[in-house]
Formats: sequence, C-alpha cells, structure tokens
Amino acid sequence: MANIPPPILVGKAVTTPEALPDTGGQVFLQPNLANRHGLVAGATGTGKTVTLMTLAEGFSRIGVPVFMADVKGDVAGLAMPGTLNDKLKARIEEIGIAGYVNEGSPVVFWDLFGKLGHPVRATVSEIGPTLLSRMLELNDTQSGVLDIVFRLADDRGLLLLDLDDLRALLNLVAEERKSVSTDYGLVSTPSIGAIQRALLRLESDGGDMFFGEPALELADLMRTTTDGRGVINILAADSLVLKPRLYSSFLLWLLSELFEQLPEVGDLDKPKLVFVFDEAHLLFEDAPKALQQRVEQVVRIIRSKGVGVYFCSQFPDDVPDEMLGQLGNRVQHALRAFTPRDQKAVRTAAETFVPNPGLDVADAIARLGTGEALVSTLQAKGVPMPVEQTLIAAPRCRMGAITDAERAAVRAGSPVGAKYDTTVDRESAEEMLARKVEVAAGQADAPRAKGAESDADEGGLGQAVRNAVFGTKRRQGMVETMAKQTARTIGSQIGRQVLRGLLGGIFGKGR
Repeated sequence: MANIPPPILVGKAVTTPEALPDTGGQVFLQPNLANRHGLVAGATGTGKTVTLMTLAEGFSRIGVPVFMADVKGDVAGLAMPGTLNDKLKARIEEIGIAGYVNEGSPVVFWDLFGKLGHPVRATVSEIGPTLLSRMLELNDTQSGVLDIVFRLADDRGLLLLDLDDLRALLNLVAEERKSVSTDYGLVSTPSIGAIQRALLRLESDGGDMFFGEPALELADLMRTTTDGRGVINILAADSLVLKPRLYSSFLLWLLSELFEQLPEVGDLDKPKLVFVFDEAHLLFEDAPKALQQRVEQVVRIIRSKGVGVYFCSQFPDDVPDEMLGQLGNRVQHALRAFTPRDQKAVRTAAETFVPNPGLDVADAIARLGTGEALVSTLQAKGVPMPVEQTLIAAPRCRMGAITDAERAAVRAGSPVGAKYDTTVDRESAEEMLARKVEVAAGQADAPRAKGAESDADEGGLGQAVRNAVFGTKRRQGMVETMAKQTARTIGSQIGRQVLRGLLGGIFGKGR
C-alpha cells in the first residue's frame, strides 16, 4: 500500500461539503482512475488555464509526466515558483491545503519552430499520408495522389524525411506519370501541382521546420527526475494555434504515436503520461467522419496503455458525444448563456453531470465566479461522484508568463537539449534520386567520350573524309546538302499537303 500515490487535490466543495465526509469536503482526482480521461471546459477568463496548471503540478508531484500546450504563454509559469500574497493565503486556508509551498516544477520546453523550446520534429514517413493531407488541406482526389506517392516511396526504398524529399518524389511521379498511373492508379498533373502549392504554403507558415531529424522519441516525453517527479513538457503554441490544421494534426499524430508504440499495461496505480489537448475544438472542426472515428478509437483504447487524455475547450459539446461519454473526470467553469449557442452548451454540460440534489447545475454554471467550477471525478470502482460546486485549489507555481532569461535558463538545464537542438540531414529520397540522375547523365556521356577518343586515335586522313561527307559543327557535309535540296524540291507539293492535313485534323477539317 505504501507505493500507492496520494490523490490529487482539485479543490473544496462549497455547496454541499457534507456530502464528502471522508475528505472534509475536499475534492480529489484519484491517480488510479486518471487514465479514464477528462474534460476542462468554460468560457474565456474563467480559470481553465489555472485549473490545468493545478492538475499538472499534482501529476508531477506523484511522478506522472505531463504533455500540454501553452496557447497563451502563461502555462510556462509552471517552471517558476509563485509568490505568496494575502489573497492566495486566504484561499489556501479556506481550502485547507496542507504542506503548501511556492515552487516550480521540472519543465522541458518544446516548439515546432524551435524558437521558444527544443525543436519538435517528425519525418514525413512518420506523419503518413492521412495526417499530411489534413495539414495540407487536400481534397479527396489530391489525397489519393499523396497515398500513391507514399506507396511508391515504400516500393522503391526511398526515405521520406523532410519536405525536400517529398518534392523530389512528386517530381519523379510527374516525370513517370503514365507508368505510375498504370501501376498504382490515375495521377493527374493538376493534382501534383496542387500538392506542390500546398507544400509551399505549409513551408511559408514555418511548417517545414517540423519535418526532419532527429525525430521526437516518445521516451523523452515520459521522463521523471531523480527525486521521482514527473517532467512537464510544455509546447509553445501561441503562434502554432494560429495555424489550426498544423496544430491539431501535430497533437493528433503525437497521440497516435503513443497509441501505436506503448504496450498494453492495464490498470495502473497512476498513469504513465497525461496528455492535455488544449483548444480541443480545433481537432474536430471540419474533420472528416473517418478521422473522428479514428480519434475516438485511440482515446477509448489508449487508457489501457497508461495514458490519460484531458481535453480543454470553451464548450463541452466541442467534443463529439461519442467521445464525451468517455471523459470520466470533469471540471466545468462558468458559461455565460447570452446566445442560443451558449444556452445549448449550458444544457449539455448540465446533462452530462451526475445530479446533485442540493445543486441546480444549469443555474450554477451561469453564476460561477473565476476560480470556481463544477467538478465530478471518478471515485471507487470508477463511479463518478455527484457534481459539486468547487473552489479550485491554487497552483504553487507562477500564474503568469516568464521572462526570456528565465526560459533560456530552463532550456540550458534541459536533459534533451543536446539531442534535439542540432538538425541531422542524412541521405534520403532527394539525395538518392539526385544521385540516380547523375549516374544516368554520366552513362549517356560515356559513348560520346568513347567515340571522341577513337576519332582522335585515327587522326588526319580519316577525320578529313568524315568531315567532308557528314560535315562539322561549322560546315555542312555532302549528305546534309543533298537532303536539303531534296526537301526544297518536294516541299511545295507534298510538304504543304501534310501540314494542312495535320492542322485540319486538329480542328476537324482534315482532307
């Protein structure tokens, strides 16, 4: 029993604390049920980010690594200790937080663009044609052509590591379009052009920096410190979120990689990793049905691999109903029912909680203050507790952004900086295809060179005869002169008829 981690304090019930007599009214998240996923929802400015920081700190303290995106820049404050003030002291006393001390958590910063953290890279092959099509916003026909490109790369043993490799292979498909269409399916020139233009747009957005090596290894997201604390991996996403397809596709790829690579472990005392998907609506907006089904499948099964997935969004119905039912731990911040959309979201939130006889959920959602939320977590045997209006516990870190110097200091002490900060460019499809072109050009030049050597060996008289008969670069030979005279003789008769016949055939007026 000594190895069972303590529960994570979420806050204290303020409506019916007597309903939780065993905890003195405090609301906890049970580590052994944290892999049953969760949802943090609420309007802008109601405290969702602070709740996520509180949960991330709690997971870190019990040795669970966390991966989360920093959309507004303030999540980075997890790396620095907070400052105790009178307001914070009053909240700590009201909730009854034992052993509270201001401290930072072990943090590693990541950034797809390599500016605010270690570069995050993946190879084109790892991303695959389905997610890459989503990043490039291709239609079904263009996506089919991209499938063919990937299949051709596999069949010919060509490594697709970065966008230059993909461009080289697209050029190869364009050159061999007829044979490729016969072997794999129809490939049209306009589709290839559309994919190339989409790659150019992705590159101009900085997405090309994501493709390459060294590729991210999942083990580096699942680190713990020597004192047993879980490392919190923070992805700088303030610029990335402005490119929603790239942002959501990257996080979906990462989730899929976890699903495919991690072994089945069943139910653990605590998760192996907690994955936070902020701005979750970006994942499901305009997503095809097949992709939504894939995400649902991954979320449903990945819990048995020890990974807990927590979605964060403004409205609970940003997450499809099929998936919403799988999110056992809920934190609902305030929603202001000003519009029909807001009113629908309030009803959805109210209906998804286990009722509490002492709480009108729909009314409470509209009246919650900042730092308050309706909370329901899974308890013994996976049964959700009745919803409680809860005062959310304050995090121990800084609740705000950090300076450039502080970020640089954290990066300098990172255990993975030496591994990822330097780009590796090994031989792949672009270099392999370029070498084949060079070899083919050399073979084409070889007969000419051989012929030139034999001419030089024969020397004087033989060369003079050949020049007279066949000519040189500067002078016509007898053969060329006779041919031109013959052409002039018949040109005014047969030649003109052939020309008219060709043009007439094109316009439907052939003779």
